Amino acid sequence: MPAQGKHRRPKSLSLGRGIAAVTTGGAVLALPVLGATTTASAAPAHSVAAEKAVAPVSVTAQANSVTKAAPAKHSVVSGETLSKIAREYSVSGGWKKLYEGNRKAVGENPNLIHPGITLTIGAKAAAPSDAKPGKAAKAAPAAERTATAERADRSERTTAAPAAAAPATYTDDLDGWIKESLAVMAQHGIPGSYESIHRNIIRESSGNPNAINNWDSNAVKGTPSKGLLQVIDPTFQAYHVPGTSTDSYDPVANITAACNYAADRYGSIDNVFGAY
Repeated sequence: MPAQGKHRRPKSLSLGRGIAAVTTGGAVLALPVLGATTTASAAPAHSVAAEKAVAPVSVTAQANSVTKAAPAKHSVVSGETLSKIAREYSVSGGWKKLYEGNRKAVGENPNLIHPGITLTIGAKAAAPSDAKPGKAAKAAPAAERTATAERADRSERTTAAPAAAAPATYTDDLDGWIKESLAVMAQHGIPGSYESIHRNIIRESSGNPNAINNWDSNAVKGTPSKGLLQVIDPTFQAYHVPGTSTDSYDPVANITAACNYAADRYGSIDNVFGAY
């Protein structure tokens, strides 16, 4: 019996303490326990929701970044320059950046790109390799290459083919004939002035390109004087100016041949004030 009593007391005491613990802490301790449990269970739910909301944005941003960074390829055609291609693709950093990323394909001269080579738009500059002895001496200094490329770029922007000069036109009258003759004479270095030519024409033919002298000594010999400045055929043929008509009655041909003769004999038609 004492053994049983001894056994019951610890059991009863243990039960009493368990009840006391439950009874005493039931109202007070249960709340913190419930609060902690609720907080602990809610925190993971909030974290998962946040991860679900953030994850798609991160993946999309990465996809966009990859899309933007993807380099493009461009095959060079005749007449293109690095500057033109850089502007076409809106390359940040211009032709210099394009050249840095394609130095191996282009070569050491950025001003000379050959049709048919392929350029990578958006390529990173290649890491410099170990320089071989003498390579630095053969390559143009970076500053010089840059200055040369900049000059070429400015030349491309500002240089335009000059417009072809319109051919001069002359009126089909005495004024136009004299002016055209003076232009031909200038090309051949034949001296003479408008005033002198006009003065001698009025004296010799009164401005008639078909005038002919059939009564003087030249006419008697069978070589009458003809045209504006009354030139005989042998003189016309000897002093004919290339590029003009071979017809001695042609106004421009007649004037230039006569002035060529006067320059040879008198120094210039300007020195002729009478029959010659």
